[in-house]
Amino acid sequence: MVKTVLYAEKLYDNDKVEREIFGPDVRVVWRNVANLSQLDERDCADVDGLMVLRHGVNAEQFAKFPKLACVVRMGVGYDKVDRKAAAARGVTVCNVPDYGTTEVADHALALALALRRGVILHHEAQRRPQPAPWSYVRDPLLRRNGVQTFGIVGLGRIGTAAALRAKAFQFRVVVYDPYMPNGTELGVGVERVNSLEALMEQTDTLSIHAPLTPETRGMISRAMLERMPKGGVVVSTARGPIVDVDALADLLKRGHLAGVGLDVLPVEPPVEPVPELVRAYRAREPWCEGRLIITPHSAFFTPEAWDDIRVKSAETMRAALLGPRPQNVITPDMF
Repeated sequence: MVKTVLYAEKLYDNDKVEREIFGPDVRVVWRNVANLSQLDERDCADVDGLMVLRHGVNAEQFAKFPKLACVVRMGVGYDKVDRKAAAARGVTVCNVPDYGTTEVADHALALALALRRGVILHHEAQRRPQPAPWSYVRDPLLRRNGVQTFGIVGLGRIGTAAALRAKAFQFRVVVYDPYMPNGTELGVGVERVNSLEALMEQTDTLSIHAPLTPETRGMISRAMLERMPKGGVVVSTARGPIVDVDALADLLKRGHLAGVGLDVLPVEPPVEPVPELVRAYRAREPWCEGRLIITPHSAFFTPEAWDDIRVKSAETMRAALLGPRPQNVITPDMF
């Protein structure tokens, strides 16, 4: 029996890749709606597989798809999909964890190094209407990599790639990941601590690579950030709600943190009233000039990674609907 897969967003100019991967056993339906509630009931009635990139799927939206067997989140994070509602309806939820790994790790290190080497600090100083003196700036941001501890939260695929890159730049790398099997750190050649507190207390430059779950939401709190040595740098390419951005603003303004690099925010795109950190960044206020970098959730992107999303998402959906067995399944114990 032919299966039906619905793409709810207009992502590509043609369906050549999808036709090659799915073959004659899958009918692909393309729509382009702002959210799943706008889909026509007739389109939803026969859908076996649902592809989502930017859209979330809540319990009410799941009810629109009486035959739905699988949702594939066309990306790594799956926090916008109500997995409990999916499980209640017997719907398999999959993600695509193996695209953009190198891009995100590269981006995390780029943010860290741009701050720690003073690239942004000197850049901003030299392009003022009255440029700063033609000289280096003495600042807590600038530290030799080899005397710093690079702390990583989450040693999954991206965290591991970031750890290897940080090692190559001579950082001492320490990781915290309570779900990491014993000995994983030995294979990567990094040190491991058993509590987030222990990580924060010795971390000069922090890079966050954890998924957004009820456990990690708000995990990098003000209290945790205050445990970092003075002059620390925080970088996040994970999910915005993991970090208290108001605390980041306050600690950066007070000088406890020397720099912050964010590819993610709690609400994306940011809407008014925007967080203080975003407001000050846009206003180029002196306390964040050269010390704060914000990129628009773009760490994953290269043309090659965008192609990987397309191919790997379709392969994941085909495996879930036609076999031989599902891949990249988000299991109920990951709620």
